[in-house]
Amino acid sequence: MPEPTIHILGIRHHGPGSARSVLGALASIQPDVLLIEGPPEAGEMLAFAVHDEMRPPVALLLYVPDEPKRAVFYPFAEFSPEWQAIRYGLTHDIPIRLMDLPQAHLLALEREPPGEPEVGLEREPPSRASGSNDPGEQLEAEDGEMPIAQDPLGALAEAAGYADGERWWEQMVEQRRDSTDLFAGVLEAMTAVREASPEHDPVGALREAHMRQTLRAAIKEGFQRIVVVCGAWHAPALATLPAAKEDAERLKGLPKTKVAVTWVPWTYGRLSAFSGYGAGIDSPGWYHHLWESGQRHLTPSVATTTWLTQVAQLMRSEDLDVSTAHIIEAVRLAETLAAMRGHPLPELPELTEATQAVFCFGSDAPLQVIAEKLIVSERLGQVPLDTPAIPFQLDLQREQRRLRLAPEPGERMLDLDLRQETDLARSHLLHRLTLLSIPWGKVEGVSGKTGTFHEMWRLHWQPEFAVAVIEAGRWGNTVYDAAAAFVCDYADRHPAELAVISLMLDKVLLADLPDALRHVMACLETAAALTRDVQGMMDALPPLVQVLRYGNVRQTDTGMVGHIVDGVLTRVCIGLPGACAALNDEAAAEMLPCVIAVNQAVNLEHHEEHMTAWNAVLLKLADQQGLHGLIAGRCCRILADAGVLPPEETARRMGLAISTALDPQQAGAWVEGFLQGSGMVLLHDSQLWEALDAWVADLREDAFTALLPLLRRTFSSFPAAERRQLGERARRTILGAPAASTQTTTLNTAQAEDVLGDLADLF
Repeated sequence: MPEPTIHILGIRHHGPGSARSVLGALASIQPDVLLIEGPPEAGEMLAFAVHDEMRPPVALLLYVPDEPKRAVFYPFAEFSPEWQAIRYGLTHDIPIRLMDLPQAHLLALEREPPGEPEVGLEREPPSRASGSNDPGEQLEAEDGEMPIAQDPLGALAEAAGYADGERWWEQMVEQRRDSTDLFAGVLEAMTAVREASPEHDPVGALREAHMRQTLRAAIKEGFQRIVVVCGAWHAPALATLPAAKEDAERLKGLPKTKVAVTWVPWTYGRLSAFSGYGAGIDSPGWYHHLWESGQRHLTPSVATTTWLTQVAQLMRSEDLDVSTAHIIEAVRLAETLAAMRGHPLPELPELTEATQAVFCFGSDAPLQVIAEKLIVSERLGQVPLDTPAIPFQLDLQREQRRLRLAPEPGERMLDLDLRQETDLARSHLLHRLTLLSIPWGKVEGVSGKTGTFHEMWRLHWQPEFAVAVIEAGRWGNTVYDAAAAFVCDYADRHPAELAVISLMLDKVLLADLPDALRHVMACLETAAALTRDVQGMMDALPPLVQVLRYGNVRQTDTGMVGHIVDGVLTRVCIGLPGACAALNDEAAAEMLPCVIAVNQAVNLEHHEEHMTAWNAVLLKLADQQGLHGLIAGRCCRILADAGVLPPEETARRMGLAISTALDPQQAGAWVEGFLQGSGMVLLHDSQLWEALDAWVADLREDAFTALLPLLRRTFSSFPAAERRQLGERARRTILGAPAASTQTTTLNTAQAEDVLGDLADLF
């Protein structure tokens, strides 16, 4: 049998010029087997590459079924050389072997320490240049640091007189029209670079050993025309085969784990080097344009015009004025710049400079939009519906189609009207996914609209959500079942944390999970009955009241929450005086927000009996001997705002508190608690103003100096307009002018009652 012919095609991943050269070489060689760098476990999934519904960019996702976060992506664009080689082999019935070290070994080798987040992302390559920017190429060193990567492109570019390795590779390879002897030149260059570079990558050595073993197996099977498509960095390691025993010994005894494989959609944004992807390229959108131009056999001039026309269309969509004459001038400028720099045709830098000069009139602000939407691009891939997927993933896809809520690569705002059935269902889906740590959407504040039925979401689908989707599948086969199971498990793991379960209850109602709601309610009742932590119960009240107040807008039954609120508030009212006794400054500062939050919740609920009970305990606190001034002052302010304490009584209490305090700091704490957040009461109540003014005027110099930071902190919390009005009133007081608030006005009670009746009808 004659000796087989082995052709090593060293490529750069995601390079359109490399892809074009690979296709040319394959057509010339007519191989009888293709060996392609990639995970062998994915061999059976390659048939989907020629499926009618497959639309790159896509990625192979390999993950450990029991630990989905331990995962790795192998992305492909339409212009990726491996993608084109796979499609060529499938359409010409050529056997394909994926020859990289199996991820079953790599994922077992790189198991992360327990307790740390495990994120399935592309692995950083040992070199950015050379075309060997592989996913899965580099592992962490023992000390947690990444091994220092060599930069073959930079070395070659420097030798050729280029300052930028990317620019050198693009001009020499990606825009090359004649690929004759290209791969021989790449092999020679990489051999020289590797000889000058010290060996430092043990995992890379394992991978190359497995590649050589795969090559030996193909030779043993009797193939005669063998083509190897691999990262250019690996080409020299495969050009000559050492003794097989050496590689076998190196691969012996490697750990192994079970691995599952599927296809997932990808985006050009995640293919970009700016996203942190180790094998990334700076301009996938531009590379897509180069690939399409080559496939359509466009001349360089037409390709340049086509690109600048796309730029013009994008700028017009952003309401920027660009005419046909601008396009013509930009083409001329780009070609002139290329000629001045000795380039055969304009490249991306020349086109960008021409765009800035002609379209943007020298401004660089619009270039950011062009970079995001055109140079990088927001293209999102698509995989066939019959791609192997877990039941949870299939159910999510069905829900997305049913609700007409397709994933999109860029950000967009979604305004939901919860009175509409479809919008309400969309809200339920997004909240369920958020519970399952799939943050497709983020709730934004609603502005400019009235009512509680509006919900604004910021949607942004990320390809790596595929891992979260697989992980969520362990909770159930549908989105509903998975979210409900997760919530029940979460509540069971926090049996005594009333505030935690209360927050979860709100999320359960937002996600419309009635089955989980019953379980959470039972856990909530148990926690409420067992807890003795008054502050914990206070933390739990606001979310519970929120459920009562707004739950009916979502058509959910919240009646069962009412008796829990009643019980919790009753226990808070009973236990609060004891919990507030003998508080030091730090404890009082922690308790104050709880008191404010409960008061807001009670006012929001607007339940007459609850408001009466709450005001009664506040009045008891205000009269409690030894109560910290911060809490006492806030209780007095709340009662005054609620009308429980008339203005005269409020002024009397303030005067008594600040005049009888044994320590000026205690009086200052009372004032801080009373005034914190708003000083409007001082503008409208002369008695309070006079009491506070008299107290400050009577302070000793040393006491005033000590209290000044506290008073400054209190008054700095007021809005700027209030501070200005308070300053004006202080100036009038000093000058002896009458304050505006002291002027009396005769009121017409009969007319006021008529207006109140009309307002009541409106409300």
